[in-house]
This record gives sequence, C-alpha cells and structure tokens, in this order.
Amino acid sequence: MRLRPLLALVAAVAFVGLLGYGLIANNGAEITVGEAAPDATLEQLDGSGSASLADFRGQWVLLNFWASWCDPCRTESPAIEKWAAKHEGELQVVGVNTEDLTDDANDFVDEFGLTWEQLRDGDGEFKDSYGIFALPESFLIDPEGNLALIHRGTVDEAFLDANVTPLIEQDAAQKAGAGSGDGAA
Repeated sequence: MRLRPLLALVAAVAFVGLLGYGLIANNGAEITVGEAAPDATLEQLDGSGSASLADFRGQWVLLNFWASWCDPCRTESPAIEKWAAKHEGELQVVGVNTEDLTDDANDFVDEFGLTWEQLRDGDGEFKDSYGIFALPESFLIDPEGNLALIHRGTVDEAFLDANVTPLIEQDAAQKAGAGSGDGAA
C-alpha cells in the first residue's frame, strides 16, 4: 500500500502550511522576555471607559488573553481569580477578551465571578501584537512595562505559585532591601 506514505506526506505539508499561515496572519509578531510589552488603549469590557497597560505602570501586571468560547479559559479563569485574591495589592491582573461577543464575555465574567480588570480586544489586533496563536495565553509585565514572563497555554495556581509569585516577591524584597539602608556612606 503506497497510499499510507502519501497521506502522511500530505498531512505534513498541510501542517507546515497552516503553521506558515499562522505566522503570516499574525504578521510574524514575536516578542521576548525583557522587551517592552506591546500596549494599546482598549475599551473596558463592561463599557465603562477605556484603559491601557500604561495605566498600570509602576505595578506588576499579569496580562491574560481569553475568550468565552475557549474551553481551557474556563478551567484557567477560576484559578487566576483564586491566585489573584491571595496576591491582592502585589500586582494587577488584567484580562483581555478577544475575538468574542461582548454579551458572551460579560456572562463569562459573571459566571466565574472575575474581579480583575477586563478589557475588550474585539478584532484581535492587540492579541496579534503579542503573537498569540491560541487561547489562553498569559504575560507577566514588570513595573517598568517590560515582559518578565511569557506563558503560551493554560495556567493554574501551581504554575502561578511556582513562576509568577517568586518574581513579584523577589522584586518586593529587593525594594524593601534598598529602602532599609541607613544612609551611611
């Protein structure tokens, strides 16, 4: 049977083609830890105004891209909510609902009791500036507005405790140490 190797080749070519299309569709956006986080002014999901990452400068920000139709987002959002409550005052969580219907997104926020800032990226342009291929994805942004952590995929409390908490606590400890000097030269 020569059909099986031919089908495998066709599947491989299709996969490479889809991967290439994804890069083109996202304008090849590639971001890395240490560079400035892309920013834009977005409407708040509840329609009460607008906000941008610059509004949170001076704070740690966990930026989470999600959609109501995304099954992994349904698993992740309650975990982020619980983790964020434990770290209230240490950072700001900002959700970005993308390529979704506003009513569905607001129902999702209500269903999971999400208390963090929610912005709307209706057409996905902001999402594209982060090179996102699939939802959910999360980005930790330091107080200076630079990317400190990029996570493509679902997060849970264990991931947040192991990877995000140490970064924000290390920064807090460094700031406390810098402020405890006695001023002697």
